[in-house]
Amino acid sequence: MKAMRAKTVLTILFLLSLGVAAWLFLHALPQNATADVQPSPKEEVLVAAVPLSAGTLLRAEDVAWRPAASVVEPGTIVRPLAAVHTERDEQARNEISGAALNTDLARGDPIRRTIIVKPGDREFLQVFLTSGARAIAIPISSVGVGTGLLNPGDRVDVVLTQNFNTEGLARRSVSETIAQNLRILAIDAANGPGGSGRSVMLEVSPEQAEKVGVAAELGKLSLLLRRAGDSAPVGTAESRARPTWAGDVSPALATIKPAEKAAPVDRPNVGIIRGNKAEATKTE
Repeated sequence: MKAMRAKTVLTILFLLSLGVAAWLFLHALPQNATADVQPSPKEEVLVAAVPLSAGTLLRAEDVAWRPAASVVEPGTIVRPLAAVHTERDEQARNEISGAALNTDLARGDPIRRTIIVKPGDREFLQVFLTSGARAIAIPISSVGVGTGLLNPGDRVDVVLTQNFNTEGLARRSVSETIAQNLRILAIDAANGPGGSGRSVMLEVSPEQAEKVGVAAELGKLSLLLRRAGDSAPVGTAESRARPTWAGDVSPALATIKPAEKAAPVDRPNVGIIRGNKAEATKTE
């Protein structure tokens, strides 16, 4: 009898312990699940979309937005999640437009204000200019293409167009490519980003700097935009060295003969008597 009573007590105690353990487990489970759930990010950070090296001019395709981590480093460019296609998004992108990196970045690394330099900053050209290269500015009055279509980092060819005061119409105008694959360093915008520019700064070799400088005195300079990544010379060496004359563009000009000068008209002689001396002269 006593054995049965002891066995019953033990069974009850065992069941009670199971109940307590189950109660503790059920109360602890929601707490653990809550601890594992991270709060949703409310901001996005601007990061490198591809590996970027120091001296790279940042372009739209070089950066992307990613959800922010729990801790955002000071100086990181951020935007609210709801800022997609809003004025805040444009402000963030304008902040890095035309800026150069002063350090290497791996894909996904955040873009911080401390690692970029912008045109106008004192150290901009020191960071961005290739070793041994020079920078030369072309005034907008000499540039044939609107600077609103160009961006820092674009590659361009430079074409010189001259006009001559000659009698043959086929030889009065000529264009020639004086430099190819030059990188745009900066655009001096009169009305801010996207406005009409006053000058374009190009990266050139010392020899190219001399040619561009002389060309700006000879005639009008036009910038021809190249496709991204295209660094190959355009055309054959012979075609690049040969200028294009007005007659090459319009063969009709070669058929136009200059106006013939009118033949001189003989003026009659008029006799003038002065005292006892006669003089002969022609009328005007």
